[in-house]
Amino acid sequence: MNYIKHLAAVAAILSLSACAGMSQQDKNTAVGAAVGGVAGSVLTGGSAVGTVGGAAVGGVIGNQVNKPPR
Repeated sequence: MNYIKHLAAVAAILSLSACAGMSQQDKNTAVGAAVGGVAGSVLTGGSAVGTVGGAAVGGVIGNQVNKPPR
């Protein structure tokens, strides 16, 4: 059990360091996908299709927030 906690901590640290070089739009996309995935899972009772669909929709919405002008 202790091994799993350490592995999860290392994975969390590595995943957070991956965001260092991301643009603001990339960060918004990632946050939108995460929030959409959680919302899709909650709304569909844990369905995998609902989770993936929510993540896709959330990622698109997050990508379009504060989009730089062309």
